[in-house]
Amino acid sequence: MATLAARRTTAATIGLATALVLAGCANPTDGGTTEVAATSGSKTKINISPDQNRVTTGKVDSIAEEVPEKIRRRGTLELVSSSGSAAPLTFYATDNKTVIGVEPDLAHLVANVLGLKPHINTVSWENIFVGLDSAKYDAGLSNITVTEERKEKYDFAPYREDNLAFAAKKGSGPKITGPKDVAGKTVAVSSGTNQEKLLVEWSAQNKKAGREPVDIKYYQNESDTYLALQSGRIDLYLGPNPTAAYHAATSGKTEIVGTYSGAGAGLQGLIAATTKKNSGLAEPLADAINHIIDNGTYAKVLKRWGLSDEAVTRSEINPPGLPKNGS
Repeated sequence: MATLAARRTTAATIGLATALVLAGCANPTDGGTTEVAATSGSKTKINISPDQNRVTTGKVDSIAEEVPEKIRRRGTLELVSSSGSAAPLTFYATDNKTVIGVEPDLAHLVANVLGLKPHINTVSWENIFVGLDSAKYDAGLSNITVTEERKEKYDFAPYREDNLAFAAKKGSGPKITGPKDVAGKTVAVSSGTNQEKLLVEWSAQNKKAGREPVDIKYYQNESDTYLALQSGRIDLYLGPNPTAAYHAATSGKTEIVGTYSGAGAGLQGLIAATTKKNSGLAEPLADAINHIIDNGTYAKVLKRWGLSDEAVTRSEINPPGLPKNGS
């Protein structure tokens, strides 16, 4: 079963990346849209203006009643996302101040179901978890992967598949299928991510096999990473598949040269709404996600951002995640 899941991940991510690269193009006559693939063989124009006209849905009283009383009284859902995220996940519209993307859209939908007003806070990646730990934020929707280590401190309600991609300068040629393909290469990654964990493990496997380790470079800003890639200071960038594919599609300067499940070999990685453990919010979040899956608004949001291939069929609280220490 695990092998089938791994095969499904590889096929889906390669299909998504390829479709995005082939279909993506910015419209020079319309600064408010860009075009990428919605599903294999079809295209969608992404609205990147501040006037989002988001997909909405109604409140569901039975699910709203599950929300902890403190949050219900407040009337807002304090959500947090990384300021270092990028299109099509979380990014700024053409006015450089309105936060848009697939994750803000899903956050608004979930808040609709819960009868709450969403308030999205953008912070650095590490401060997402600091804020969740201190209960400054109720939940994180920021491309956060379910991992067994994180499950010790947080509860998870998945809302999207987690697929990673190796990006390279267009035409540079490497194909990445496993650890041996990155031996001796300079690879950029963001610290504290599951991408970093995967890369560190692959580097260790290379050393054990007598190959060169990976020269890992850390970048927290995507624009700096892509500048380094174009200048040849790094060979590859390992990051979320949606952002890597979007960049390849819209810039024409990079390409996807390998994909991998965010949970490692044999297990489909999952991206989840993340809450402090035992906060009481994971269940209503999962129920809200399942409601929008059932009523079709979830599918509309993913299609809107060209991510239909990363849809989940159900949100199951605390599913199996990236194993500890590669075990």
